[in-house]
Amino acid sequence: MTEHETEHATDRASDRISETGTSPAAPQKKSNLRKILIGVVIVIVLAVIFMRGDQLKDLIKTVQEGVPFFLALAVVLQFGKYLTQGEQFVWCFKSVQSTLKYTDGLKLVFGTFFVNTVAPSLNLAGTSLVVDDSAKRGVPAGKATGAALLMQLSIDTGFVIIMLVAFGILTFTVGLQPGWLLLGLVAIALVGGLVTVMTLGGTRPQLVLKVMRPIEKLVDKIARKLKRGPVDPWAERTVESFSQAAGMMVEHPGVTARTFLFAILASTCELACFSMVGVSFGVMDIQALFCGYVVATLFAMVSFTPQGVGVVEAAVLVAFTLFGIDQATGMAVVMVYRGIVFWLPFLIGAIMIQRTRAFGGRKEKK
Repeated sequence: MTEHETEHATDRASDRISETGTSPAAPQKKSNLRKILIGVVIVIVLAVIFMRGDQLKDLIKTVQEGVPFFLALAVVLQFGKYLTQGEQFVWCFKSVQSTLKYTDGLKLVFGTFFVNTVAPSLNLAGTSLVVDDSAKRGVPAGKATGAALLMQLSIDTGFVIIMLVAFGILTFTVGLQPGWLLLGLVAIALVGGLVTVMTLGGTRPQLVLKVMRPIEKLVDKIARKLKRGPVDPWAERTVESFSQAAGMMVEHPGVTARTFLFAILASTCELACFSMVGVSFGVMDIQALFCGYVVATLFAMVSFTPQGVGVVEAAVLVAFTLFGIDQATGMAVVMVYRGIVFWLPFLIGAIMIQRTRAFGGRKEKK
């Protein structure tokens, strides 16, 4: 190749870079990053299985003791919950005047479960996955955050409604334990906090901005000391975009209300799943099944262990004891139920999270 031909080839390569905005090595870097992320997910899954592998062995033995029909029905009902939540995600994004495909919503259901499991944070860690995934689809961070918070708010609200009914049943039957009441108040406080943030974001954005600006100044001060220059005015930008999203929810109450109806339906499916597992092992006490589900969900929500592993099992056994259910039966019910609501979505989530745009880095085409 002559010197002139070499220069011409170099110019063509430069043109391709300027047109696409990326060098030929960029796809390779993305591919390598994806492989690393896949490896991290596999390591996490293997670590969880290694730490809780004894549960899987006991679970297989216990399942064989239940009535197959009711156990199969329990699995179907639990998947009904996830299918409902997929549609719930769609309506959460509609409430902020954005769109989300049902298949993408279903991926986020399992993906956020996986993230919340490996990073326990009162089920709020998955919000970052929703925001990152939405960014790849061209959805502003404020809208995505609003949709993600609305999703978690509606989920928690649906459960709280069932919890209050169960607490009423406990009060007039075996009595309400102080510890359960305290955890219930924590759940209500969590929901109330989300409501407050969303309400202030839509009605009093300046108040939220007043709280966030000192944080922004502190970050800016640290950045200057590290000679990284001042940071962007992210506080004002975030509050403005979130305020717009919250305002859209208020302007379209029918769409927003539909997300709460889906949330109640999803919680009802999960309650039915718990009940079918109980029936498969001979537990016919409706009050015990109702309250056992609430205790299991409540401890999973407020526990800082992954999905309440270890804590939930003990709490449900105590609840069942109050209703006169023997420990062996109670253990069988909670083990199988936890197998359905923990292991199944966790393993599916490990696969689904790799198919989200946040994981694959695919941007929405416009």
